Amino acid sequence: MLIGSDYRVDLEVFANLAEASQSDRLSDTVDYVHLNNIVKEEMAIRSNLLEHVAKRILDRVFLELPSVENAEIEVAKINPPIGGDVQSVTVILKAERPV
Repeated sequence: MLIGSDYRVDLEVFANLAEASQSDRLSDTVDYVHLNNIVKEEMAIRSNLLEHVAKRILDRVFLELPSVENAEIEVAKINPPIGGDVQSVTVILKAERPV
């Protein structure tokens, strides 16, 4: 992504949280701090396409967080320079854990 641009990332993950709801242990759930770190690290890597960075984020979520069953990510570029009054452009990707 180009330095100086503003982006918004919304990430939704789906996992079975039954054990965490009983145990009250962080190790039994999806750590949102870990998710945030993945997003920050991947957004810091220069990319030409929103699609590319969104896919990298999803790939890392599935690689690093085995309890995530499926996920949806929205990556938006705020006020893109496209010659019109456009608030944002957004890419949405959905994925299930690879088998």
